[in-house]
Amino acid sequence: EVQLVESGGGMVQPGGSLRLSCAASGFTFSTYAMSWVRQAPGKGLEWVSSINSGGGSTSYADSVKGRFTISRDNAKNTLYLQMNSLKPEDTAVYYCAKYRSLDFGSWGQGTQVTVSS
Repeated sequence: EVQLVESGGGMVQPGGSLRLSCAASGFTFSTYAMSWVRQAPGKGLEWVSSINSGGGSTSYADSVKGRFTISRDNAKNTLYLQMNSLKPEDTAVYYCAKYRSLDFGSWGQGTQVTVSS
C-alpha cells in the first residue's frame, strides 16, 4: 500500500530553518506529482507547495513563496521541503501527499513544525 513517512520537523526560533523529508513507498514515486500540505492547530488543511514528477516545475502558496523550496530525489523516493525564514504562522503539522490526493489515510502522521521564541 501507499506509505508516506514525514520527518525533519521540530521547534525552531523565528527566522530559523528546517528541512522536511517524506519517504515514499508502495507506488512508483517518480511518476507522480507531489505536494506538501499543512494544518495549523484548530485550522483546516492548507496547500503549501507542489512539484511535478521530474522535479523541474514547482509551485508555492503565496504565504511561503520565496522562503520555502520543494524538491525531490526520485532515486531515493524522497520528497523534501526546505523551509527558511520561518515565522510563527508556519507552525503546523506538515504532510506530504500525491498531488490532489484525497486518500488521507495514506498521508502518514505528518511532522510537527513549531516556530516560537
